[in-house]
Amino acid sequence: MTGTVTALTNPAARDRRSAHVRAAALHRLRERGFVVTEIAGESPAESSELAARAVADGTDALVVIGGDGLVFLAWQVVAGTGIPLGIVPAGTGNDHARALGIPTDPVAAADVIVGGRTRTIDLGRATPVGLRPMWFGTVLASGFDSLVTDRANRMRWPRGHLRYNAATVAELANLRLLPYRITLDGNTFDTEATMVSVGNASSYGGGMRIAPNARLDDGLFDVVVVTSASRSRLLRLFPTVYRGTHVDLDEVTVCRARSVRLDCPGITAYADGERVGPLPVDIEAVPDAGRVFVP
Repeated sequence: MTGTVTALTNPAARDRRSAHVRAAALHRLRERGFVVTEIAGESPAESSELAARAVADGTDALVVIGGDGLVFLAWQVVAGTGIPLGIVPAGTGNDHARALGIPTDPVAAADVIVGGRTRTIDLGRATPVGLRPMWFGTVLASGFDSLVTDRANRMRWPRGHLRYNAATVAELANLRLLPYRITLDGNTFDTEATMVSVGNASSYGGGMRIAPNARLDDGLFDVVVVTSASRSRLLRLFPTVYRGTHVDLDEVTVCRARSVRLDCPGITAYADGERVGPLPVDIEAVPDAGRVFVP
Protein backbone atom coordinates (compact mmCIF):
# COMPACT_ATOMS: atom_id res chain seq x y z
CA MET A 1 0.00 0.00 0.00
CA THR A 2 1.05 3.60 -0.65
CA GLY A 3 -0.82 6.86 -0.31
CA THR A 4 -1.58 9.47 2.31
CA VAL A 5 -1.81 8.47 5.94
CA THR A 6 -2.47 10.49 9.05
CA ALA A 7 -0.42 9.57 12.10
CA LEU A 8 -2.02 10.32 15.46
CA THR A 9 0.48 10.61 18.31
CA ASN A 10 0.25 11.45 21.98
CA PRO A 11 2.00 14.72 22.92
CA ALA A 12 1.86 13.71 26.60
CA ALA A 13 4.16 10.75 25.90
CA ARG A 14 7.53 12.50 25.98
CA ASP A 15 9.75 9.72 27.30
CA ARG A 16 12.70 8.42 25.30
CA ARG A 17 11.03 5.15 24.31
CA SER A 18 7.91 6.86 22.93
CA ALA A 19 10.06 9.30 20.96
CA HIS A 20 12.04 6.40 19.48
CA VAL A 21 8.90 4.48 18.50
CA ARG A 22 7.36 7.53 16.87
CA ALA A 23 10.51 8.49 14.93
CA ALA A 24 11.21 4.94 13.75
CA ALA A 25 7.65 4.29 12.57
CA LEU A 26 7.28 7.62 10.77
CA HIS A 27 10.67 7.23 9.09
CA ARG A 28 9.72 3.74 7.86
CA LEU A 29 6.39 4.87 6.45
CA ARG A 30 7.98 7.77 4.59
CA GLU A 31 10.84 5.58 3.42
CA ARG A 32 8.30 3.25 1.84
CA GLY A 33 6.61 6.03 -0.09
CA PHE A 34 3.80 7.24 2.15
CA VAL A 35 2.88 10.88 2.47
CA VAL A 36 2.50 11.18 6.24
CA THR A 37 0.75 13.97 8.11
CA GLU A 38 1.34 13.90 11.85
CA ILE A 39 -1.33 15.18 14.23
CA ALA A 40 -1.13 15.54 18.00
CA GLY A 41 -3.76 17.47 19.93
CA GLU A 42 -3.00 19.08 23.26
CA SER A 43 -6.07 17.35 24.70
CA PRO A 44 -8.11 14.24 23.83
CA ALA A 45 -10.87 16.48 22.47
CA GLU A 46 -8.43 18.30 20.18
CA SER A 47 -6.87 15.02 19.03
CA SER A 48 -10.32 13.67 18.24
CA GLU A 49 -11.18 16.82 16.29
CA LEU A 50 -7.95 16.65 14.27
CA ALA A 51 -8.46 12.97 13.49
CA ALA A 52 -12.07 13.52 12.44
CA ARG A 53 -10.97 16.31 10.14
CA ALA A 54 -8.34 14.06 8.54
CA VAL A 55 -10.92 11.34 7.91
CA ALA A 56 -13.37 13.87 6.45
CA ASP A 57 -10.63 15.20 4.19
CA GLY A 58 -10.05 11.75 2.72
CA THR A 59 -6.95 10.32 4.36
CA ASP A 60 -6.27 6.78 3.14
CA ALA A 61 -5.62 5.52 6.67
CA LEU A 62 -5.39 6.66 10.27
CA VAL A 63 -2.28 5.38 12.08
CA VAL A 64 -2.12 5.43 15.87
CA ILE A 65 1.35 5.57 17.43
CA GLY A 66 0.55 5.04 21.08
CA GLY A 67 -1.30 2.86 23.54
CA ASP A 68 -4.82 1.51 23.89
CA GLY A 69 -6.16 4.86 25.09
CA LEU A 70 -5.17 6.48 21.80
CA VAL A 71 -6.61 3.55 19.85
CA PHE A 72 -9.86 4.03 21.78
CA LEU A 73 -9.90 7.67 20.70
CA ALA A 74 -9.29 6.63 17.09
CA TRP A 75 -12.19 4.17 17.14
CA GLN A 76 -14.55 7.05 17.91
CA VAL A 77 -13.51 8.57 14.58
CA VAL A 78 -13.09 5.64 12.18
CA ALA A 79 -15.70 3.12 13.42
CA GLY A 80 -18.14 2.36 10.64
CA THR A 81 -16.33 4.49 8.05
CA GLY A 82 -14.28 1.79 6.32
CA ILE A 83 -11.12 3.87 6.87
CA PRO A 84 -8.42 1.41 7.99
CA LEU A 85 -6.68 1.87 11.31
CA GLY A 86 -2.97 1.19 11.67
CA ILE A 87 -1.52 0.51 15.11
CA VAL A 88 2.08 1.09 16.15
CA PRO A 89 2.07 0.04 19.82
CA ALA A 90 3.77 2.49 22.17
CA GLY A 91 1.79 2.14 25.38
CA THR A 92 2.03 0.06 28.52
CA GLY A 93 -0.82 -2.37 27.79
CA ASN A 94 -1.04 -2.64 23.99
CA ASP A 95 -3.94 -5.10 24.16
CA HIS A 96 -5.25 -4.16 20.71
CA ALA A 97 -1.86 -4.99 19.20
CA ARG A 98 -1.75 -8.23 21.19
CA ALA A 99 -5.19 -9.30 19.96
CA LEU A 100 -4.32 -8.56 16.34
CA GLY A 101 -0.81 -10.01 16.31
CA ILE A 102 0.85 -6.66 15.62
CA PRO A 103 4.55 -6.66 16.59
CA THR A 104 5.85 -4.31 19.25
CA ASP A 105 8.90 -3.32 17.18
CA PRO A 106 7.97 0.02 15.55
CA VAL A 107 9.57 -0.74 12.18
CA ALA A 108 7.88 -4.13 12.02
CA ALA A 109 4.57 -2.54 13.02
CA ALA A 110 4.98 0.07 10.28
CA ASP A 111 5.69 -2.71 7.81
CA VAL A 112 2.31 -4.22 8.68
CA ILE A 113 0.74 -1.01 7.39
CA VAL A 114 3.02 -0.99 4.35
CA GLY A 115 1.88 -4.54 3.56
CA GLY A 116 -1.67 -3.24 3.15
CA ARG A 117 -3.49 -6.32 4.48
CA THR A 118 -6.61 -5.39 6.41
CA ARG A 119 -9.14 -7.25 8.49
CA THR A 120 -12.64 -6.24 9.49
CA ILE A 121 -13.44 -6.81 13.15
CA ASP A 122 -16.35 -6.38 15.50
CA LEU A 123 -16.41 -3.39 17.82
CA GLY A 124 -18.39 -2.83 20.95
CA ARG A 125 -20.69 0.18 21.21
CA ALA A 126 -21.35 1.24 24.80
CA THR A 127 -24.06 3.77 25.63
CA PRO A 128 -24.47 4.98 29.22
CA VAL A 129 -28.00 6.19 29.84
CA GLY A 130 -28.31 9.79 28.68
CA LEU A 131 -24.79 9.93 27.18
CA ARG A 132 -23.42 9.47 23.69
CA PRO A 133 -22.34 6.01 22.44
CA MET A 134 -18.65 5.12 22.66
CA TRP A 135 -16.83 2.49 20.60
CA PHE A 136 -14.30 0.04 22.01
CA GLY A 137 -12.17 -2.78 20.69
CA THR A 138 -11.08 -4.94 23.62
CA VAL A 139 -12.88 -5.18 26.99
CA LEU A 140 -15.43 -3.16 28.94
CA ALA A 141 -14.78 -3.49 32.68
CA SER A 142 -17.04 -2.84 35.66
CA GLY A 143 -16.98 -3.63 39.35
CA PHE A 144 -13.82 -4.21 41.38
CA ASP A 145 -11.41 -3.38 38.55
CA SER A 146 -13.28 -0.19 37.64
CA LEU A 147 -13.31 0.85 41.30
CA VAL A 148 -9.53 0.36 41.31
CA THR A 149 -9.26 2.56 38.22
CA ASP A 150 -11.50 5.20 39.82
CA ARG A 151 -9.20 5.28 42.85
CA ALA A 152 -6.01 5.28 40.78
CA ASN A 153 -7.30 8.22 38.74
CA ARG A 154 -7.82 10.19 41.97
CA MET A 155 -4.28 9.50 43.20
CA ARG A 156 -1.32 11.74 42.39
CA TRP A 157 1.32 9.43 43.82
CA PRO A 158 2.90 7.00 43.11
CA ARG A 159 3.16 7.02 39.34
CA GLY A 160 2.72 4.32 36.71
CA HIS A 161 1.97 0.72 37.67
CA LEU A 162 2.82 1.43 41.31
CA ARG A 163 -0.17 3.75 41.55
CA TYR A 164 -2.46 1.04 40.17
CA ASN A 165 -0.98 -1.50 42.59
CA ALA A 166 -1.56 0.88 45.53
CA ALA A 167 -5.15 1.46 44.42
CA THR A 168 -5.70 -2.29 44.19
CA VAL A 169 -4.51 -2.83 47.75
CA ALA A 170 -6.76 -0.04 48.99
CA GLU A 171 -9.83 -1.41 47.17
CA LEU A 172 -9.18 -4.92 48.47
CA ALA A 173 -9.88 -3.56 51.94
CA ASN A 174 -13.36 -2.61 50.70
CA LEU A 175 -13.98 -5.78 48.68
CA ARG A 176 -17.64 -6.74 48.62
CA LEU A 177 -20.27 -8.29 46.41
CA LEU A 178 -22.09 -5.73 44.30
CA PRO A 179 -25.80 -5.89 43.36
CA TYR A 180 -25.87 -6.26 39.57
CA ARG A 181 -28.81 -6.42 37.22
CA ILE A 182 -27.60 -7.96 33.96
CA THR A 183 -29.53 -8.25 30.70
CA LEU A 184 -28.18 -10.56 27.98
CA ASP A 185 -30.01 -10.45 24.63
CA GLY A 186 -33.17 -9.30 26.40
CA ASN A 187 -33.04 -11.78 29.29
CA THR A 188 -32.61 -10.08 32.68
CA PHE A 189 -31.37 -11.53 35.95
CA ASP A 190 -30.13 -10.17 39.27
CA THR A 191 -26.91 -11.38 40.85
CA GLU A 192 -24.23 -10.34 43.31
CA ALA A 193 -20.81 -10.09 41.70
CA THR A 194 -17.39 -8.68 42.43
CA MET A 195 -16.87 -7.67 38.81
CA VAL A 196 -18.41 -8.10 35.37
CA SER A 197 -16.34 -7.76 32.19
CA VAL A 198 -17.60 -7.68 28.61
CA GLY A 199 -14.99 -8.99 26.20
CA ASN A 200 -14.91 -8.20 22.50
CA ALA A 201 -11.26 -9.30 22.57
CA SER A 202 -9.58 -11.59 25.08
CA SER A 203 -7.33 -9.32 27.14
CA TYR A 204 -7.10 -6.02 28.95
CA GLY A 205 -4.73 -4.38 31.42
CA GLY A 206 -1.62 -5.40 29.51
CA GLY A 207 -2.26 -9.08 28.86
CA MET A 208 -4.79 -10.16 31.49
CA ARG A 209 -6.84 -12.72 29.52
CA ILE A 210 -10.10 -11.94 31.24
CA ALA A 211 -12.17 -13.37 28.33
CA PRO A 212 -9.75 -15.95 26.89
CA ASN A 213 -12.15 -17.36 24.31
CA ALA A 214 -13.49 -14.04 23.00
CA ARG A 215 -13.14 -13.55 19.25
CA LEU A 216 -13.02 -10.33 17.27
CA ASP A 217 -15.16 -11.58 14.41
CA ASP A 218 -18.04 -13.66 15.79
CA GLY A 219 -20.55 -10.90 16.51
CA LEU A 220 -20.74 -11.84 20.20
CA PHE A 221 -19.31 -10.73 23.53
CA ASP A 222 -17.93 -13.02 26.20
CA VAL A 223 -19.46 -11.73 29.46
CA VAL A 224 -17.36 -12.78 32.46
CA VAL A 225 -19.03 -12.64 35.89
CA VAL A 226 -16.89 -13.08 39.04
CA THR A 227 -18.91 -13.82 42.17
CA SER A 228 -16.32 -14.24 44.95
CA ALA A 229 -15.97 -11.62 47.70
CA SER A 230 -13.11 -13.44 49.42
CA ARG A 231 -9.89 -11.42 49.38
CA SER A 232 -7.74 -14.53 49.48
CA ARG A 233 -9.68 -16.17 46.64
CA LEU A 234 -9.54 -13.04 44.54
CA LEU A 235 -5.80 -12.68 45.08
CA ARG A 236 -5.34 -16.30 44.02
CA LEU A 237 -7.54 -15.68 40.99
CA PHE A 238 -5.46 -12.78 39.61
CA PRO A 239 -2.43 -14.83 38.46
CA THR A 240 -4.72 -17.27 36.65
CA VAL A 241 -6.20 -14.38 34.62
CA TYR A 242 -2.91 -14.03 32.73
CA ARG A 243 -3.26 -17.67 31.65
CA GLY A 244 -7.00 -17.44 31.08
CA THR A 245 -7.63 -20.42 33.36
CA HIS A 246 -9.75 -18.46 35.84
CA VAL A 247 -12.81 -19.27 33.72
CA ASP A 248 -12.60 -22.85 35.03
CA LEU A 249 -13.14 -21.73 38.65
CA ASP A 250 -16.51 -22.16 40.36
CA GLU A 251 -16.85 -18.45 41.11
CA VAL A 252 -16.46 -17.44 37.46
CA THR A 253 -19.28 -17.69 34.90
CA VAL A 254 -18.94 -16.88 31.20
CA CYS A 255 -21.98 -16.10 29.03
CA ARG A 256 -22.12 -15.12 25.37
CA ALA A 257 -24.40 -12.42 24.04
CA ARG A 258 -24.80 -9.88 21.25
CA SER A 259 -26.33 -7.20 23.49
CA VAL A 260 -25.70 -6.54 27.17
CA ARG A 261 -27.05 -4.14 29.75
CA LEU A 262 -25.20 -3.74 33.03
CA ASP A 263 -26.70 -1.91 35.98
CA CYS A 264 -25.14 -1.50 39.41
CA PRO A 265 -25.33 1.59 41.64
CA GLY A 266 -22.15 3.57 42.09
CA ILE A 267 -20.15 1.70 39.43
CA THR A 268 -18.39 3.24 36.43
CA ALA A 269 -17.69 1.41 33.17
CA TYR A 270 -14.27 1.59 31.51
CA ALA A 271 -13.53 0.30 28.01
CA ASP A 272 -10.06 -0.06 26.46
CA GLY A 273 -8.94 1.41 29.80
CA GLU A 274 -10.85 4.65 29.21
CA ARG A 275 -13.83 5.99 31.14
CA VAL A 276 -17.17 5.35 29.45
CA GLY A 277 -19.56 6.51 32.17
CA PRO A 278 -21.69 5.36 35.09
CA LEU A 279 -23.86 2.28 34.92
CA PRO A 280 -26.44 1.51 33.64
CA VAL A 281 -24.82 1.07 30.25
CA ASP A 282 -26.12 -0.65 27.12
CA ILE A 283 -23.47 -2.53 25.12
CA GLU A 284 -23.90 -3.86 21.59
CA ALA A 285 -21.55 -5.97 19.47
CA VAL A 286 -21.40 -4.40 16.00
CA PRO A 287 -20.03 -6.80 13.37
CA ASP A 288 -17.45 -5.47 10.89
CA ALA A 289 -17.50 -1.97 12.41
CA GLY A 290 -13.70 -1.71 12.46
CA ARG A 291 -11.10 -2.18 9.75
CA VAL A 292 -7.51 -2.59 10.82
CA PHE A 293 -4.12 -3.42 9.28
CA VAL A 294 -2.87 -6.86 10.31
CA PRO A 295 0.20 -9.00 9.52
